[in-house]
Amino acid sequence: MIERALKTKLSELIKKYPVVTLTGPRQSGKSTLLRYSFPEYNYVSLEDPDMRLFASSDPRGFIATYADKTIIDEAQRVPSLFSYLQTHTDREGREGMYLLAGSHNFLLMESIGQSLAGRTAVLKLLPFSHSEMRAGDILPQSVDMEIFKGAYPRVYDKNIFPTDFYPFYVQTYVERDLRLIKNIGDLNKFMLFIRLCAGRIGQLLNISSLANECGVAVSTISVWMSILEASYICYLLKPDYNNYSKRLVKTPKLYFYDTGLACSLLGITTPEQVSTHFLRGGLFENLVINEFIKKAYNNGKEPEIYFWRDSIGNEVDLIEYSDGGKYAYEIKSGATFLPDYFNGLGRFSKLSGLSAENCSVIYGGNESLRTSNGRVLAWQRM
Repeated sequence: MIERALKTKLSELIKKYPVVTLTGPRQSGKSTLLRYSFPEYNYVSLEDPDMRLFASSDPRGFIATYADKTIIDEAQRVPSLFSYLQTHTDREGREGMYLLAGSHNFLLMESIGQSLAGRTAVLKLLPFSHSEMRAGDILPQSVDMEIFKGAYPRVYDKNIFPTDFYPFYVQTYVERDLRLIKNIGDLNKFMLFIRLCAGRIGQLLNISSLANECGVAVSTISVWMSILEASYICYLLKPDYNNYSKRLVKTPKLYFYDTGLACSLLGITTPEQVSTHFLRGGLFENLVINEFIKKAYNNGKEPEIYFWRDSIGNEVDLIEYSDGGKYAYEIKSGATFLPDYFNGLGRFSKLSGLSAENCSVIYGGNESLRTSNGRVLAWQRM
């Protein structure tokens, strides 16, 4: 059992709320974490047709049967149950009554917003973080292998080669789940859209270009992008809008929540292919930024991360606001540190007044350094 960093926050919040909700992508380890952390709780999965029928046709009987200390998995499958949970928990007035888990962020949050607002804490669990894999002694030996394998627990738990995991993940989970959120007419065009997104990792989102290549309307691409975000497939990194320069780029950049899934969609079948792939820099950047997101989620927070770019090409890959401070990071996939890695950070520091102590380069090498321009961090130290 790999210890999950989120367990600490989960154990803290279950003492303060009647309901704690855990969401995240399928196969990220939500059910395992809840059952491992709270073995004394009953476990019910609404993925089970019989249990789903029981909860939907007789919600009062379901609540009476599972009146306390119960894990309800795939809770979003029966939205009508949430109102009964609200009434029951309000009447009982105890903390730690229910743990809810679900993979559809949009459907789950819609139900929570209607019935459980203010009564539940919401936590997000992504696949393994770099530090979790390192602590569990399963961290891949090379950065290319880590990019290729991704971080889904089943890949490591069952020792499944990525080419035997991710295509089936896309087929059995992504396609089905996305259709539950919205009935997509032409699934072939939608799958083309996902693959095109993988080819744009780390790039500014160009909805018009995606619409042209997919042969659909711009409005359709906007809806499809929202679906990928709600399903924890992709996310958009927003630009930092602080007015350091009047010529700011205001378009978000596109990334995937898991680089292994992205590699599969790109047709990469070995870690050796990663090293020569034209998107290796973008994949490495994606790997690093994911760690900042996981760090925030594992502490029960929303990540406050952005990028900065002006219209003449000056750019900083990542700006993080954390604990009242601001930190800037340049992300380079090269294994050899070069002084000009600090060029973009230097320009940003002059505009923003950020000190060198708060500027870092994260690169694909093995040595961490301290320079007069800022820190140099090896990828293993993420």
